[in-house]
Amino acid sequence: MTRSVWLKADDAVGDWETRKRRITAGLEAGVDWVLVDERDVARVRELGSVNVAAFRADDVDVIDEADPEAAAEPDAYVVGKSGEGDGTVDLPSDFSGSADLSALRRDNADAGYVRILDEDYEAFAEAVADDAEYTLVVGEDWTIIPLENLIARIGDETTLVAGVESAAEADTAFDTLDIGADAVLLDSDDPDEIRRTVDVRDAAERERLELAWATVTEIEEAGSADRVCVDTGSLMADDEGMLVGSMSRGLFFVHAETAESPYVAARPFRVNAGAVHAYVRTPDGGTKYLAELQSGDEVQVVDRDGHTRTAVVGRAKIEKRPMFRVEVETEAGDRIETLLQNAETIKVAGRDGRTAVTDLEAGDEVLVYLEEGGRHFGETVEERIIEQ
Repeated sequence: MTRSVWLKADDAVGDWETRKRRITAGLEAGVDWVLVDERDVARVRELGSVNVAAFRADDVDVIDEADPEAAAEPDAYVVGKSGEGDGTVDLPSDFSGSADLSALRRDNADAGYVRILDEDYEAFAEAVADDAEYTLVVGEDWTIIPLENLIARIGDETTLVAGVESAAEADTAFDTLDIGADAVLLDSDDPDEIRRTVDVRDAAERERLELAWATVTEIEEAGSADRVCVDTGSLMADDEGMLVGSMSRGLFFVHAETAESPYVAARPFRVNAGAVHAYVRTPDGGTKYLAELQSGDEVQVVDRDGHTRTAVVGRAKIEKRPMFRVEVETEAGDRIETLLQNAETIKVAGRDGRTAVTDLEAGDEVLVYLEEGGRHFGETVEERIIEQ
């Protein structure tokens, strides 16, 4: 599931300068949506590139039709403010006659905004979800129960956006019922809180891999080959690296060059990944050949515990270098191998920490990622493919 962060920045936040500071902080942090009043759509467009949702002018102020800003269209229109959705107007006993629901259908609005004041508003949110592409729900004296109920009942009918005021609340919203809300609507001026909420979003989307130990059976010099250093636009930690290898069914954990050595300075943005023919794992669960990587591509960064994140390739640096062939055997008895540069700065993950490939010996254990099936154009396929 793709998660997203919406940032609330309508007139309830304050004057335009206050809203502008909040929106700018959101753009810098990487929020996905900004929710404003319709009159602010053009202003947000001028600040940067982001999806813009807007409360319709009828719900707030009437926009002067002579104002050129009136022509700015949001990516999603929202109804529910200053109406039934936020409690300004009492809910009707029969939702079918609801003004907010009528506006959703009549005006082709994309989203409904509902404050969950009690069980009736919870039921109203369910009715909104039947017609809305996005359903924004904000709790009053919030407990997790209404959100659990909505997640369980709405299903895939709508994109459920839960109102939160902190990254901690966002984490709970994304985790509820092991399914979680599709998105959160953050109401905060704190740039650090906005950044932390975006971090929570990213963490919720990340894949967790099960790495395994394999035993080195052979390591030998393999002559020279065209070697690829993957230089990313991110700094990697000491326990991070990439999954690379000659065989798609088994990839080796190769550490980033975060360690200083007597011979070369640390390059924490780099993984010396192997020869041009080898695979590297990508964030979508696919693979690419190292030879194919170029600036702007995305690769998967992984730590020793299997936590993953995405990094953008800045460049792929290819040079001819002497290589080792490393072969390991898995617990199931399968043998996989790869080519790694013959240099002490290239390190794999061993039982006692990072081990230089030049120090590897038969019997040592290293971390690998195992997967069934072969690959066709980087995608897993269920057919008989022999790699040797």
